[in-house]
Amino acid sequence: MNLGEKIKHLREVEGDLRGLQRPMTQTEVVKAMQEELNESVSQAYLSQLEGNKRLHLTASTRDLLARFFKVHPGYLVSDPPDYSTDLITDVAQETDRLVTWLSASAEEWYAEPTLSDLLSLLAEKEQPRRYLATFRDLASMPIDELEKIVQTILQYHDQQNGYEHN
Repeated sequence: MNLGEKIKHLREVEGDLRGLQRPMTQTEVVKAMQEELNESVSQAYLSQLEGNKRLHLTASTRDLLARFFKVHPGYLVSDPPDYSTDLITDVAQETDRLVTWLSASAEEWYAEPTLSDLLSLLAEKEQPRRYLATFRDLASMPIDELEKIVQTILQYHDQQNGYEHN
């Protein structure tokens, strides 16, 4: 993935994280940077980066983008040709690729503890796909209803195990 693709991807992820249900626009990124970090790059500069008109960042711009998107600055470089995030081996794979991805993603998202913890927990489960399918179903429910259901289940669980619920 080249630098432009990575920045575009980060705008998509940031839009989701901010509840927009769409990628943040370049203009929204510039404005949010200014509001949150008191410094920014221009929208034209972001456009040049995403359009591969500019292939490299200055150290200060890389640091600013990394802080805004909460990624390691080293992520903000183009990957070498033929680079792959998949490990290729001749040895038969005994591990589940999903578990490997969940573990690696948990480490990558260390700046978002709730997400990192969830990914780690899923990686440790015997059947993570079942959990993901259940989470997908639950995510279609209104959050207020889901919170009430979870609270009731936790209270029941605590009662069954002799815990006092706070």
